[in-house]
Amino acid sequence: MFKLLKQMRKKDWLLVLVCIAFIVFQVWLDLKLPDYMSEITTLVQTEGSEMADILLNGGYMLLCAFGSLLAAIVTGYFVAKIAANFSHDLRKRIFDKVEDFSLQEVKKFSTSSLITRTTNDVTQIEMLIAMGLQMLIKAPITAVWAITKILNKSWQWSALTGVAVVILLSVIGFLIAIILPKFKIVQKLIDKINGITRENLTGIRVVRAFNAEEFQEAKFSKVNNDLTNLQLFNQKKLAIMQPIMYLVMYGLTLGIYFIGAYLIQDAGLSIKLSLFSDMVVFSSYAMQVIMSFLMLAVIFMIVPRASVSAKRINEVLDENIEIQDLVSVSAKPKEKGTVAFKNVSFKYADADEYILKNISFEAKKGETVAFLGSTGSGKSTLLNLIPRFYDATEGEVLVDGVNVKDYKQQDLHDLLGYVPQKAVLFKGTIKSNVAYGENGKNITDTEVKEAIHVAQADDFVLKLDDTYDHAIAQGGTNVSGGQKQRLSIARAIARDPEIYLFDDSFSALDYKTDATLRKELKKYTKDATTLIVAQRIGTVMNADKILVLENGECVGIGTHKELLKNCEVYKQIALSQLSKEELENA
Repeated sequence: MFKLLKQMRKKDWLLVLVCIAFIVFQVWLDLKLPDYMSEITTLVQTEGSEMADILLNGGYMLLCAFGSLLAAIVTGYFVAKIAANFSHDLRKRIFDKVEDFSLQEVKKFSTSSLITRTTNDVTQIEMLIAMGLQMLIKAPITAVWAITKILNKSWQWSALTGVAVVILLSVIGFLIAIILPKFKIVQKLIDKINGITRENLTGIRVVRAFNAEEFQEAKFSKVNNDLTNLQLFNQKKLAIMQPIMYLVMYGLTLGIYFIGAYLIQDAGLSIKLSLFSDMVVFSSYAMQVIMSFLMLAVIFMIVPRASVSAKRINEVLDENIEIQDLVSVSAKPKEKGTVAFKNVSFKYADADEYILKNISFEAKKGETVAFLGSTGSGKSTLLNLIPRFYDATEGEVLVDGVNVKDYKQQDLHDLLGYVPQKAVLFKGTIKSNVAYGENGKNITDTEVKEAIHVAQADDFVLKLDDTYDHAIAQGGTNVSGGQKQRLSIARAIARDPEIYLFDDSFSALDYKTDATLRKELKKYTKDATTLIVAQRIGTVMNADKILVLENGECVGIGTHKELLKNCEVYKQIALSQLSKEELENA
C-alpha cells in the first residue's frame, strides 16, 4: 500500500498537509465543546449565575460546532480531490504498463484479471484514501488529545475507559485475522466472474446455437454463489463489530455514571459539584475516545481488502516486461524490405518443448513468402517473432539486415503492416479504423479510400448510408467476419509499409474475393515484401517462396511446383484441397 502511496503527486501531498491542519482544527473545536458544557453545568447549579453567561457559553458551543462543520466540509472536498487524482494516475500507470506487456505477460495475468485490477482494485484503494485519510488522521489525534484531558479526572473512570479500549482492539484484531485471508479469495472470484461474463458475451452466438444457456448459467452460478457466500461470511463477521461497539460505548457511559454516583455520594459537600461537572465532561471525552476507535474500526473494515487490491496492482506494476527496447537509439536499417531468420528456435518461458526449431530463410524486397502447415505447426508463432510479440529463444530475426532486438519497437513497427489471425476492429468509424495508429505520417482520406478499394471492401462500404463514416461497434460486431477481415487488410495497406505480415488473414474470404484481393494487392505492393500465413493452397501457390512447417520444423522450402515434387507434406496438404488436375494446371 505504502509503495503505491509514494507515487502521489507533490501537489496532492501538499493537500494532505492542508487536510491535516483542518482536521487538527476540527478536533480542537470538537474537544472544546465539553469544556463549555462543563462551564454551563457549573453555572446552572451555582446560585446567582447570570443567564447571559450561560447563553455566552452556549454561543461558543454553537460557534465550535459550526466551525467543526466547515472544517469537515473543506477536508472532505480536498480528500475527495486527492483520492480522485490518485486513482486517475494509478489507472493510467496500470494501463500504460499493460500496453507494454508482451503476449506472454498478458496470458500470465489473464485479460479478465487485468480488467479487475484496473477497475475494482483501484476503486478499493480510492475508497480507502477517501475515507481513511480523514479517519486515520482524525481518530488517533482525537483519542490522544481526549485521553490527555481526562487522565487527571479520576483513575476509576480512566481504568474503565482503558478496559473499553482493550475490548474494542481485541475484537478488531480478531476479526481482521479471520477476514483478511478471505478478501484475497474475493478478488480472485471477481476475476473469475469477469472472465466468465466476458467469455459468455463474446461467444453469445455459439452459446445460443448450441442451446448452452443452462450450461453457461451453471458455470456463472457456481462462481457467483461462491462469491456471495464468501461475502456473506465476511459481512456477518463485520456485522458483529457494530453491536459490540455500541455495547461498549453505552456500557462505558453507564459505567462512568455508575462510578460517578458512588464518588459523588462519598465526597464532601464542597467537591460534589466539581465531581458532577467532571463526570459530565469525562463522559463526553470518553465518548470521543470510543468514537475514535469506532472510526478506526470502520477503516479496519476497508484496509484488508484495499491491501489485497494494492498487492494485486503492485504485481502488475512490478512485472518484469520480457519484450522491451534494449537500446536507447534505434539501429539504422542496412537494407530495405528484407526479412531473414537465422537458425531461429522458440519456446514459451514455462514450456519444455520448442514450438519452432532451427528455422532459416530469407525474404528479399518485393518477394512474397508464404508459410504453410498443419494446425499447431508454428506458422503464426513464426510470424509473431518479426514484430517482437515474442522474442526468439535462439538465433536471430533480422528486418532490413538488423536484428529486431536492436530496433526501438516503435521504429520496428513503422516498417510493418500487420494483419492478425483474428480481425480486430475498434469502436469508431470505417475511416478511423482504416487510418488507425501512428506510423510517422498522417493517412489522408484519399489513401483510406484507396486502401479500402485494394482490400476489396468498397463493394460493401459504398453501399452503406454513411459510407466511410459508417459507425463501427466495439469489436466490429456490426459487420460480418469477411468484412472485418477486409477492413483489417485495408488498415495495413493504408500504412504503406515496407513489409506486410498476413497471419491467415484471407480465411474468411470466398475464393473469388481472395484471388481478386491478392491480385490487386500484388500490383499495389510490388515494391513491398509480403509474408503470408495461410491454410489454403490457393492463397500461397503463387508465392515466390513457400516454407512448409511440420511440428515446428521446416520440412520444405521452394516454389509451388518444386514442393509438389520434393515435399511429401506439401503434396498431401495440396491434394487434400485440390485435385491432381487442378494442381497440374495451376
